Order: sequence, then C-alpha cells, then structure tokens
Amino acid sequence: MSTTIIGNRYDTGESVEVTITDGIISAIQTITESEPTLSVIAPGFVDLQINGYGGQEFNDLELSVEDVRRVSVQMDVDGVTTYLPTLTSQSYEMMHHAFSVMHHALSTDADVQRRVAGFHMEGPYMSGEDGPRGAHPVQHMRPPDWDEFCRLQEAAGGNIKILTMSPEYDGSAEFINKVANSGVLVSIGHTSANSDQIKAAVDAGARMSTHLGNGAHRQIRRHPNYLWDQLADDRLVASLIVDGHHLPAEVVKVFMRCKGVDGAVLVSDITGMAGMPPGLYENNSIGGVEVLEDGRLVVPGQRQLLAGASLPIGVGITKIMEYAGLALKDAVELASTRPAALIECECGALQVGAPADLCMFTLDNGTLEVQTTINRGEIVFQR
Repeated sequence: MSTTIIGNRYDTGESVEVTITDGIISAIQTITESEPTLSVIAPGFVDLQINGYGGQEFNDLELSVEDVRRVSVQMDVDGVTTYLPTLTSQSYEMMHHAFSVMHHALSTDADVQRRVAGFHMEGPYMSGEDGPRGAHPVQHMRPPDWDEFCRLQEAAGGNIKILTMSPEYDGSAEFINKVANSGVLVSIGHTSANSDQIKAAVDAGARMSTHLGNGAHRQIRRHPNYLWDQLADDRLVASLIVDGHHLPAEVVKVFMRCKGVDGAVLVSDITGMAGMPPGLYENNSIGGVEVLEDGRLVVPGQRQLLAGASLPIGVGITKIMEYAGLALKDAVELASTRPAALIECECGALQVGAPADLCMFTLDNGTLEVQTTINRGEIVFQR
C-alpha cells in the first residue's frame, strides 16, 4: 500500500511529491510549479538525549513498560521519530531496574521498537565537583567500573549506545578503550579533566562531547581548559543544547565556527518535566526542580543552575539558524542525519530507499511548528 505527501524539501526548497510504500520512501518526484506555502518536508528528528517527558523520568524505581511506551509516543508531537532514552547518574539498583524495564519495552512493545534506537547512559562515572556535575546527585558520582558497566549493559540487552563520562579518574583511558571496543560511543561530559586526560580519552576512543559548554564550572581558567581541549580536537563531535537558555548566542556561534556542521549535533536533553506547566516538582533523578515561565528548568533557590531542559529539539533548529547563521538544511541535519550517523542508525534521511521517518513543519518568524510526523510510513501525529 502506498501513500503520498506533498511539501517543500528542507534542503533544496523544491516542491516534491514523496511516495511511501510499506514504510519505505519509494519515490520522490519534483513538482514543476513550486508551492512556497507548503509545509517543509524533512527527515524525522533524531534526539540522542531524552531523559523523560510529561512528568515521567526514565530513572524511576517504578518505571514500567507502559511508561516507556507513553513517553515514546509523546515524541511524535515534536517531530522526533528516533531517540535514545537517557539514564542519568543514580544508584546501581535504580539504573539496573530502569535499563531492565527499557530493554523489556524495546523487546516487546511495537510503539517503542519503532522509535527507540538504543539507550544513552549519562553517568555515573562523572565529576563530583560542583559545576561539572550539574544537577547530578553528588552521592552517585563514582569512578568508572568495568564490571558494573557490563552488568548494566546486560540489563539493557546490549542496547546502551552512548556512555557519557568524565576521564578525570585514574584508569579512565583503559576503561574508555574497553567501552569503545565493545561498540559503545564514548562521550566526554560533566568533566573537570585536564588537558592530558582529555587527550588520553580521545586517543583511547572517545568520539563525542556531551552538551559541550554545559556541565562545567561557572568560572574556568583562560587556558588551557577542558572546553578549548574538546573544541580543538577534530575527533570529537560536540552535542549542543541550543534552546536559548543553555548557551548564549555568541558561544553557539563560536562553537560552530570551531566544529562546523560536520563536527556537531543538536540534542534537547529534555527531562521528565518537559511538557509540564511552570511550578515546583519532585524529580526522581535529581530531587526538587522548578519549571520557570520562560521554559527554563532550574534547581529551586539556585535559578542560575540549570537542571536539564524542557524545550524540544525543534527549538534548537531555529535557534542555531539565528545564532550561527546556518541554513535550514544544515540546521535540520544537525537534528536528524548527523546524529543518526553517529549511532549508525538507518534513519534521518529524505531519500529513496530510506525508512519513511519524516517530519513536516512550518517556519514562521523563527518558530518551528510540527504539522505532521510520519514514523515508518504511518502518520503518527497531525496537527
């Protein structure tokens, strides 16, 4: 069975007719007369860092398969067709339980299977210093432990795709080498590592920087420091939260000049408070959090300390266009094609033969509004 959609390509602006057959893009035909009022057709967004949504965190001792399914389906409204459920630093028991449930959901639930490409383990092998640890609980920060990681990977069914860690601990390089050789993408984040430790981590196989510029000291030395070290190493792809709150416009512009579109990806890093109205909430991962009127998620009483994010990755597309002067094509691919390539996922492409994971949206005065989300050829959201 075939279906057809019409819109303007995100990369060329051409009006096209896209035919979908059995969940695959089977044809893309250019329409002779352009229709500028049509929605933009783009690859579905791929978000490598989602901690939860709508009041539900993945770090939850009561997490159920239904919870994972519900969060996964809620991604449709934001145009996200593929994502990595993310666990942050917690006790071994909490993380083992959550990974086990997420694995069961991925093994048994069709709604989860079509949206989840694996898991992101953000911690607990990160800096315990204030600033670098961000909102991660200090009591759960610990040195890397290969046996523990293997047990958690087993609980996850081998589906941990990204490990974010700090290479500041003794033995980090050897640990990173083992993890990278096991097929997991190692990312540097929440770190107070020195230049030698950063270089050793990359030499050992680290290939990404998690939300670069965040999870850092409020004041750092001019040089050297762990930001310059990661920006200067072309082997590291920087993930960036560009939601208008986590990084100033000037920082985003400089980071993109350093990394270029080939060396960066967008992430949302949204927490379970995403989609919730302003107010005070209790968070299973980090304790109390506050959602402000402007969308910022902060630690109560410390409004300068961000406690994650609450805005979807589509905001990052428009903000990085504004801040760094990127074309729509490049901005969209930072949230689709490039993160998909990082985790070797066959998604995030608008081309014949690719899975029909697509997002149709409008752009109006810097606001991206998702109109339709198509997952594996099925319309799963329509405004």
